[in-house]
Amino acid sequence: MTIAADNIRSIKSFVRRTGRMTRSQKNAINWYWNEFGIDYCSGPLQIPEEYSSVKLEIGIGNGDALISMASTDADSFYVGIEVHEPGIGRCLNLIQQQGLKNVRLIKHDAIEVLQNMVAAESIDRLLLFFPDPWHKKRHHKRRIVNQQFRDLSVRCLKPGAVLHIATDWQDYADSIVHQLLNDQRFDNQGDADGFAICPDYRPSTRFEQRGRKLGHGVWDLMFVKES
Repeated sequence: MTIAADNIRSIKSFVRRTGRMTRSQKNAINWYWNEFGIDYCSGPLQIPEEYSSVKLEIGIGNGDALISMASTDADSFYVGIEVHEPGIGRCLNLIQQQGLKNVRLIKHDAIEVLQNMVAAESIDRLLLFFPDPWHKKRHHKRRIVNQQFRDLSVRCLKPGAVLHIATDWQDYADSIVHQLLNDQRFDNQGDADGFAICPDYRPSTRFEQRGRKLGHGVWDLMFVKES
């Protein structure tokens, strides 16, 4: 499958940062990528038949949420997408240490992965936790949740599957809610304002805890793709 011309985007929702990698993180990539990593390609993900559902997290950070969810949900197959190698390395170490068999990582732009590697109506839960808010107004065009992201989410999610987004920036939460409440392809699972109670499966990560200490609120949004 190739990327259609009208799907190619020039504005990314992330900036590649080299970052300092520890020796442990470097070793994890060298030792464990072949077992737990999936190289980006223009072909569909191969999902092992023994798993009853597929859950995909965009932007796993250091992998805390992904590992927590996968370790308590052995019947589901988890795919985590991240572009920053230190987080990839740390997550690979956790997968190996905990002996998890139901997790795979992809180191690539999530939008291109959704376009070219995820089959239509193949995802049971699409997760986007604390994406970069690009809080300056001139940078709002970089925010990942936009028309293109919604279109790709609809294509990839199974009917009745959930798009779950969490953010600690209120104006970003308001922007996302406005988009999804006005998109007839999604049904709101939260209150009248579009906000939901954080479900038990989403752990509180160190990033979230740091935000709360800074006085940030946290908003969960859960929308189901119409059947």
